[in-house]
Amino acid sequence: MQKPDLSFWKLWNLSFGFFGVQIAYALQSGNISRIFRTLGADPHDLSYFWILPPLMGILVQPVVGTLSDRTWTRFGRRIPYLFVGAAVAVAVMCLLPNSGSLGLSVASVMIFGLVMLMLLDTSINMAMQPFKMLVGDMVNEKQKAKAYSIQSFLCNAGSVVGFLFPYIFAAIGLKNVAPKGIVPDTVIWSFYIGAAILISCVIYTVVKVKEWNPEEYRQYNPVEESREESANWFTLLKNAPSTFWKVGLVQFFCWAALLYMWTYVVDAVAETVWGTTIAESGAYQTAANWTGVLYAIQAMGSVCWAIVLPRFKNTKVAYALSLLLGGIGFALIPFCPDKYLQIIPFLLIGCAWAAMLAMPFTFVTNALQGYGHMGAYLGLFNCTICVPQIVAALCGGAILSMIGHHQSSMMIVSGVLLCLGALCVSFIKDKMKVLRRAKRQSRAES
Repeated sequence: MQKPDLSFWKLWNLSFGFFGVQIAYALQSGNISRIFRTLGADPHDLSYFWILPPLMGILVQPVVGTLSDRTWTRFGRRIPYLFVGAAVAVAVMCLLPNSGSLGLSVASVMIFGLVMLMLLDTSINMAMQPFKMLVGDMVNEKQKAKAYSIQSFLCNAGSVVGFLFPYIFAAIGLKNVAPKGIVPDTVIWSFYIGAAILISCVIYTVVKVKEWNPEEYRQYNPVEESREESANWFTLLKNAPSTFWKVGLVQFFCWAALLYMWTYVVDAVAETVWGTTIAESGAYQTAANWTGVLYAIQAMGSVCWAIVLPRFKNTKVAYALSLLLGGIGFALIPFCPDKYLQIIPFLLIGCAWAAMLAMPFTFVTNALQGYGHMGAYLGLFNCTICVPQIVAALCGGAILSMIGHHQSSMMIVSGVLLCLGALCVSFIKDKMKVLRRAKRQSRAES
């Protein structure tokens, strides 16, 4: 039976909690390097701190997907994992930025910060994954692109808020500089407020969304019983459609590029515009706040580009063009010595971000129709986000040394990676486009 069309507000409610989750994610991605640099980390070791987030993602997301496929409670099958993940994230967000204020030695502070980062990313992944699964479960193919576009909009709106928090709090008078080894108040309060918004948005989704019961789910998601009941991860990967792997190849280059942005862009902007990489200096902390503004501009550019993307008749062309524009944006960062000129490359990066948020899941969920195990497959597909980040993190220090120890040069590396991702889009086959072509041919023959 065809899944029913959902009203705009039902589609909105399915993803609204994503707004709060993305604020937490933006605070993590925008401030983790800043926090560890403030705590005393060496730039050449910085990428190693970024191994934990994707490593936890690769462990948590397939587990959450698989377990939620088999979970049926009065609160639903996906929502319990969403709520637990959000609750843990809130607790960790109140602890992580205070790592340097606990009176610990530098080594102990680093270990404590790493543990908090591990728990934060684990909980964010646990809270984020169910939103993608809810769309896969409850939205029909015709509305899926619209549903993921709404999710992309909320994601970017949450990013804007999270990225701007430190800059706003500095503007209203909170201290942006702290003693050596202590995180500034602007960052600490950003995490506090972000945690409050996160739990509020998740509660809204929990109250507003009613998942289908087992009978309704089977009615709208018919699959062969044998395929639904028995399959381990290796079997699922073996039987995955080719689109799963081809989109995964594109993802590899895209997320490696993003990892280097998150790791080095604060230092790159500080080095290019302010001429410093000394973490204790006021200029560095000002550069870090401005980088948050640039991240927010990237997110706003992504929102605007997400509106343009559906107007492309060829989805693959839209995907490849978006990644190419993002690659150009990365390459421009080291050549923009004025802080306002930096707006241009970040707007271009926003084009790539918009495509990365929506298009891979549209391609993959369409290709997975009839395969069953939607949650497990989407959990496994998220490994195409995590694995490239782990590989990039392991190689980051060596690449930085090879290109001359300038963090701004790492942005050119990111640009090259995104352009390679754009080239790999040509390998993808759009299942919905193939089906539409087959229908037209069938009508012509009849």
